[in-house]
Amino acid sequence: MEKLQFEYTTSQPIEKAAHIGVVGSGDLEIILEPIQGNKTEVNILTGSDGFGEIWQNVLTRFFNRYPITAKITIHDFGATPGVVSLRLTQALEVLDHAE
Repeated sequence: MEKLQFEYTTSQPIEKAAHIGVVGSGDLEIILEPIQGNKTEVNILTGSDGFGEIWQNVLTRFFNRYPITAKITIHDFGATPGVVSLRLTQALEVLDHAE
């Protein structure tokens, strides 16, 4: 297991928490929580060691497009970069539809 941490300067705070996905073979869980300030912190626990640079590339692309401010926790069990991007986008949809 590897623990990764990233921080991004962001400008769009979220107002509610969101949860998407499940931890399972080839998948991941993402939890978004509101946070104060203009920095998003991303904490990842992954079963696949040695992919920090790939995680950083995927997250940087995401935050360049969607500069949400949140505390993000990701529990990964071997998801591909495409699945990571899909789940992050799905989490935004959950935020848009939360009541």
